[in-house]
Amino acid sequence: MMMPLSAPSIEIVYPDSDGQPMADNPRQFRSIVTIQGGLAALFADRPDVFVAGDLLWYPVEGNNKLRAAPDVMVVFGRPPGDRGSYQQWREEGLAPQVVFEVLSPGHTVAEMTRKFRFYERYGVEEYYVYDPDRGSLDGWVRRGEYLEDVLDMEGWVSPRLRVRFSLDGTDLILYRPDGRRFETFVELEQRAEAERLRAEAERQRADREQQRAERLAERLRALGVDPDALNAD
Repeated sequence: MMMPLSAPSIEIVYPDSDGQPMADNPRQFRSIVTIQGGLAALFADRPDVFVAGDLLWYPVEGNNKLRAAPDVMVVFGRPPGDRGSYQQWREEGLAPQVVFEVLSPGHTVAEMTRKFRFYERYGVEEYYVYDPDRGSLDGWVRRGEYLEDVLDMEGWVSPRLRVRFSLDGTDLILYRPDGRRFETFVELEQRAEAERLRAEAERQRADREQQRAERLAERLRALGVDPDALNAD
């Protein structure tokens, strides 16, 4: 008697892209990159902190429709490195503890409500929303099963990140624990160039001093004076 064939198992594919752009305009893109880059630099020496931007997060194995792509997310307890997506069951079950969203004019209230409920349900501890056009900043922290409002974000320090938040007009300013401000790529490049020019000017000054000392030593020798003996005295 022939046994019935079992149905072949179907491999579930978890796409690496949702087909949506990372940002809708340069200002939103610049804010996302500055936050992600600043946090990645802050935790660069930590082998247990993963920082990502616009990466799909799948919280439940077997469901490739249930997902979100935070503009920036931070996971404590997981190593840095490249991933096509963040599949939580492959990451010791750890959900991102901190999530940032940077709004664009295309975001709707319904969309942001869905995101809030997703992050609240699946374990995010800190959730921050910045609107660069309106210059607004909102935050929530977990209290038990729920995310509760941070009443005043000006000067707020993230419990997980130890980063301080501030608004300068409509610009979001983030400060590292040592007080240094997160910088854009352009600002970092300008500061590096200024430092290079300063170092070059210092090198040229040292070269001029060395040349002056050598000329003085030659004059002394022409007069029959040993400059090395003078230095020894």
